[in-house]
Amino acid sequence: MHTVGRLIAVVLFIAVLVPGVLLARAWARAGDRRAVAGGSVELAEPTAEGSAALTQQAVHGRRWRRLGLVLGIAGIVGSIVLWAEASVFLWVPALALGLLAGVLFAEVTRPRPRWVVAQPHRRPKQAELVSGWLVWSTRAVVAGAVAAGAWLWSAGELSDAVGWTAVAVPAVAWLLAELALFRAVRRPVPAAGADVPVDEALRTWTAHLVTAAASVLGLLPLGALLLTAGIDLGDRVTEHFDLLPVALVAGGFSALTSGVAVAVFLLSWVRPVRQGARALAG
Repeated sequence: MHTVGRLIAVVLFIAVLVPGVLLARAWARAGDRRAVAGGSVELAEPTAEGSAALTQQAVHGRRWRRLGLVLGIAGIVGSIVLWAEASVFLWVPALALGLLAGVLFAEVTRPRPRWVVAQPHRRPKQAELVSGWLVWSTRAVVAGAVAAGAWLWSAGELSDAVGWTAVAVPAVAWLLAELALFRAVRRPVPAAGADVPVDEALRTWTAHLVTAAASVLGLLPLGALLLTAGIDLGDRVTEHFDLLPVALVAGGFSALTSGVAVAVFLLSWVRPVRQGARALAG
């Protein structure tokens, strides 16, 4: 009986890892969109307004990402002041939170380009900018992180400070991402055909940056919460073989590895585009 239970546990563990693998594969395929968008900008000869928009967006993105870095460092300093050497485990999360917050605020506050828009107004669909699977998986991850945080918090497994953080961070990241996506879709396309590739690339970059940032800020807390719940349940003494702790630990491990993988793909979208499009990502 125990042998069968262990076999089932192994199969369950592998099955729970599958969504993370699929998510990483989807983000790898999103690189094709980046290549097409960046290549179109390299081949285009934008108007003066289009070139000014590239420069403006690049400066804006750098400014906010630097501010995010400063906020992350400030978070590390604050944790040292409050908890001294016990805060060492908070340094990486604080820095990551600051950097990702900078990415989100940079995209949600991007100024509109000052080119002439097409008449009548034409706007792209969200599916033309980013895969719907990536967007909906982000929404599902954030919902799972908020639900897991609220569950553990209500069960008394989390302190008030940790509970608020576990619930608020993914929720706020999701709201900022949705607002940035809405602004990217609602902006009319430019009238000049030479500026259309620039406009499409800017929208594509924004859509993927905010989706990735919100995914990371949902996946990492979700993974930590599921691991905590699985380890706590695993300490219980039960009459029969309990698969729930195995599923929670596997889900937590899958969420953490997926969060790290998406963060790696996020770096490729933040990285400046080369040659003629090098100013695009700042």
